[in-house]
Amino acid sequence: MKNKYVFVVVMLCVILVAGMGFTNLYVNYSEGDTSKEELTVVTSFYPMYVAAMNVVGDAPGVKLQNLSEPQTGCLHDFQLTPEDMKLLSTADVFIINGGGIEAFMEDVAKAYPNLTIVSTCEYLELLSDGDETNAHAWMSVGMYREMVQTIAMGLAKADPDNRALYEENAEIYDSKLMRLEERQQTVAEAAEGTDVILFHEAYDYVADDYGMQVSCVMDLDEERQVSAGEVSEVLRAINEDGASLILAEELYGKSMAETVQKEADVSVIYLDPLNRGDYEADSYLLGMEHNIELLEAYFVK
Repeated sequence: MKNKYVFVVVMLCVILVAGMGFTNLYVNYSEGDTSKEELTVVTSFYPMYVAAMNVVGDAPGVKLQNLSEPQTGCLHDFQLTPEDMKLLSTADVFIINGGGIEAFMEDVAKAYPNLTIVSTCEYLELLSDGDETNAHAWMSVGMYREMVQTIAMGLAKADPDNRALYEENAEIYDSKLMRLEERQQTVAEAAEGTDVILFHEAYDYVADDYGMQVSCVMDLDEERQVSAGEVSEVLRAINEDGASLILAEELYGKSMAETVQKEADVSVIYLDPLNRGDYEADSYLLGMEHNIELLEAYFVK
């Protein structure tokens, strides 16, 4: 009788252990491999975030964040805060524009030597005035398409498990961008050779896309004080070079444009520099489409 009780106890223990083992197998099978760590991707500023958002899509296990506020604009004078450095300390991948816009990159590279940095301008031939590189390449639809592909390659390398999804998302986004670039060609045929004045250096890429000739460039912002000499240079470009059009950002360029229009017969088109806005996946497409529509209204009669 004693042996019978011992046998029953042993069998119950065996059943208990086996049950626990099967339960663990079932949980692991049901939930999948939970040992994979989350990939944290940080972008430097708005246009990089929008591009990365389209490439990342709904990739599992990926957390996408932006370093700066969406209304910051370009990062020429941006200063990293302790909170920014804390965010970067959690990042696996840092997607930047490159070309010198992120002036703080030397400090970031020193602080986080193991951080994977994806510079979207790495494979682009950026415009230059001879003394300084113009890194506002996202204002060229063709170059922006290449920047998106660079992001996809960088993420695929950092996260091979999601490679196929990144590549698929990038191709879907690229097909939309390609339609914008094709639409530009109609305008370019009418705009080619037009002498223009730029009130934002980002519009150098717009002028280049449409074959315009740049007579004068003024890079205006909220801290910029325009000198009398610069006003004279703009008027000279109109009177002597025959410039008949100003491309400006309404936020910082409207006052200067109105001043010039009082002195000369010149048209003004206020374009979106696409460096700030809402965190919507289609924001670049909609913003650039609106820019194209404004140019179409002027050039395509």
